[in-house]
Amino acid sequence: LQVAHVPSQPTAGSESRRFTTKHSKKALKASLTLGILLGMFFVAWLPFFITNVTQAVCACVPAGFFDVLTWLGYCNSTMNPIIYPLFMRDFKRAMGKFLPCCRRSGEPRPSAISLSMRNSNSGARAATSLKNVL
Repeated sequence: LQVAHVPSQPTAGSESRRFTTKHSKKALKASLTLGILLGMFFVAWLPFFITNVTQAVCACVPAGFFDVLTWLGYCNSTMNPIIYPLFMRDFKRAMGKFLPCCRRSGEPRPSAISLSMRNSNSGARAATSLKNVL
């Protein structure tokens, strides 16, 4: 009496583990990116807000120090476009389509008409009439 071995059972388990591992890596990377962004936000803006409240209570903060903290917060805003492409491949690809420095050679730049048509869910008939207008 022989029992047939079903090979699909272990494969399904290993495939499920791979699926879980892949998604847990993505979740870990997303958490890391969010942690870095929030950490930088708090490091940049928390001193400003604390100083702002202190200034309202006692008026003892020098104007130059307050300006430095304000510009520290502004620098945080300039860091976001640098952080996003470093950690997010989809963001990097999207920016590469619009920035000439990041576009691959031979890859055409999308026109404003093609972008608006793609986003408006319009059909080919609307694209033809738009070309006639322009």
